[in-house]
Amino acid sequence: MNDPVASEARHGEAAAPAVDAGAAAARFCVAFPAAYLAFHRRDGKRDELSGASRAVLTHLAQAGPSNVGELADHLDRAQSVVSEIATQLEGHGLLEREPDPADRRRHLLWLTEAGVGRLSRDRQVLEPQLVEAAMRALPPAARAALLDGLEALVRAATPTSPQPD
Repeated sequence: MNDPVASEARHGEAAAPAVDAGAAAARFCVAFPAAYLAFHRRDGKRDELSGASRAVLTHLAQAGPSNVGELADHLDRAQSVVSEIATQLEGHGLLEREPDPADRRRHLLWLTEAGVGRLSRDRQVLEPQLVEAAMRALPPAARAALLDGLEALVRAATPTSPQPD
C-alpha cells in the first residue's frame, strides 16, 4: 500500500495533513496576489530603467565590454541611438568608457559597480526589506517550511523531462 503520510512518518518527517490539490491551488491563487501586494517594490516609475537602458546594461552584463557599434548591431538600433543611451547611462555612473586595447581609436563600454547594482535592483520584483521583516515575525520552523514548500512548488512546475502526450 502506498500511503504517503505513513511513508513520511517512517522517514522521520512530520506528517502534514492531507490537502486536496484543487483546494491547495485555490488557496495559493488567493494568497499569491495578497503576498505580491504586501511585498512588491514601491519605488515607482521614477526609478525604473527604460527598456532601452535595461537592454544595454543587460547585454554588457552578459557579454562583457562592447563598443557602441557592436551594441547597436546586437540591439538592432542605430549607432547614434545607442551612443545617446550610453552617454546617459555614463552620466548616471552606470557605465564607463575605456580605451579598446585592440584599437585605441575605439572605446569599450562596461558596467560600473553602480551599474551592476542598478541592474540587479531593477530585476527585483519584491522589496527585500519587507520580506525580511515578515520573515522575522515567523518562527524559524515556519520560515523553513515556507521556503521548502515554495521551492518544491517551483520544482514541480518545471518539467525535467518531456511530458507525455
